[in-house]
Amino acid sequence: MSYDRVRHRRLRGSAAIRALVRETRVSPEQFIYPMFVTSGTNVKHEIPSMPGVYHMSLDLLEAEAAELRALGIRAVLLFGVPDAKDEVASSAYAEDGIVQQAIRKLKSVDPELLVVADTCVCQYTTHGHCGIVEHHPHTNRAEIVNDPSLELHVKTAVSQAKAGADIIAPSNMMDGFVAAIRSGLDESGLSHVPIMSYAVKYASAYYGPFRDAAHSAPQFGDRKTYQMDPANVREAIREAESDVVEGADFLMVKPALAYLDVIRAVREQFELPLVAYNTSAEYSMVKAAAANGWIDERAIVLETLTGMKRAGADVIITYHAKDAAKWLKEEIR
Repeated sequence: MSYDRVRHRRLRGSAAIRALVRETRVSPEQFIYPMFVTSGTNVKHEIPSMPGVYHMSLDLLEAEAAELRALGIRAVLLFGVPDAKDEVASSAYAEDGIVQQAIRKLKSVDPELLVVADTCVCQYTTHGHCGIVEHHPHTNRAEIVNDPSLELHVKTAVSQAKAGADIIAPSNMMDGFVAAIRSGLDESGLSHVPIMSYAVKYASAYYGPFRDAAHSAPQFGDRKTYQMDPANVREAIREAESDVVEGADFLMVKPALAYLDVIRAVREQFELPLVAYNTSAEYSMVKAAAANGWIDERAIVLETLTGMKRAGADVIITYHAKDAAKWLKEEIR
């Protein structure tokens, strides 16, 4: 019996040779770890729908930064859980806002930690929407108005950058938000601060646990008039192109797992660093299945993160970051 000379299995024969020819690599240096900061002292409350993720007070951030440094994770994404909310999200851009305080704290204890500030106002408004709500004079229906909302996001971005944020990450999906924030930062002497745009953000069911964590569920309606229809991918390219023209430094696709085709499409069209947001429900589904013994959590997480990198992501925002970093270190050993 004759065989072809081409034997693909030759390059799969050992762990060492598989590692040698591996095309896609996942590294903790390219993780961003999301954190939920709150007021109080010695507060570390686990979020019920997100096992292993916590609401954490400012006094615990130094220890958290040290743990991340030891794991090789060098970037965090900050979300604030404020004490007070109002119609115009005033605590989002207050000098003593919870995120502004957290930025200053983290930069004081670890100046080399890359601090990314989520720039949105949904968790700071009483209505839970990502902008200003007005009633249409003819229909009397509540609408999230675009241009007045941009003013809130600019003020928030400038406040966060002045507090020391290394990167501003606007997630509101208002038209023109990158251009408005870029102008606001530049006019405030902050032209060196990059913008990580949530360029392609879908109106997704994969955000459920996050809204529990950030206390940001809308009090009426939904976000489908400003976040994208999950059925659309050509629209994603238009959204990303607008942000490139407006001055974005990173592009993001959110969610990631059900949108790997979108990540690939954006990667093929644009040269900017591309971020995949491995969202809260993607995380919680894995945690729930693992808790029931249905899956191998470690294998599933590392395979999923590899898939996001293979699709074209340069950076991954993930709640799995700590566990994944530990597992990757063990593989190297």
